Amino acid sequence: MFTGIITDIGTIRAIEGDADKRFSIQTAYDMDSVGIGASIACSGVCLTVVAKGADFFTVDVSRETLSCTVLGGWEIGTPVNLERALKVGDELGGHIVTGHVDGVGTVLERRPDGDSIRLTISLPGALSRYVARKGSVTVDGVSLTVNGAGDSDFDVNIIPHTAAHTTLGALAEGDEVNLEIDVLARYVERMQQMEK
Repeated sequence: MFTGIITDIGTIRAIEGDADKRFSIQTAYDMDSVGIGASIACSGVCLTVVAKGADFFTVDVSRETLSCTVLGGWEIGTPVNLERALKVGDELGGHIVTGHVDGVGTVLERRPDGDSIRLTISLPGALSRYVARKGSVTVDGVSLTVNGAGDSDFDVNIIPHTAAHTTLGALAEGDEVNLEIDVLARYVERMQQMEK
């Protein structure tokens, strides 16, 4: 489990494989405190550390994950939002995030909004019922509040701190992003189905 509060921006330093891929990600994390088998959310995707060095860790990504996330487009030098898994007693600063991407959206519009950046992001149709104004959504691993939601898109504001400390500040129109809906929305829908 994660919170959507990014703790480092890593960089893809090596890529191996074809159908499945192995990514090595450079990081500022103290790798002595990261065990083999640990979970790290990489731009919103929960991945398992399979190898590590003093300033990097390596993850394996299956064909399935590559097909339903933006990870298939990663290249050497791509910046990656990173968050280590929650420990019991950690502050829950964002919202509950699983690291299981529900779909891929595209940045439709980027515009200034005061000191912030307003992003309009496309929303796959099957997910639209889960995204509501003032609800939570995860974009490339970042916990955000939804400003407005339509049938096929939603808006979020990226405050200066988030722009500076995540990859979201560099997003441009046409860029694709990983989306995870609020896990509570899934359970509310399931409960409603069970009541019928």
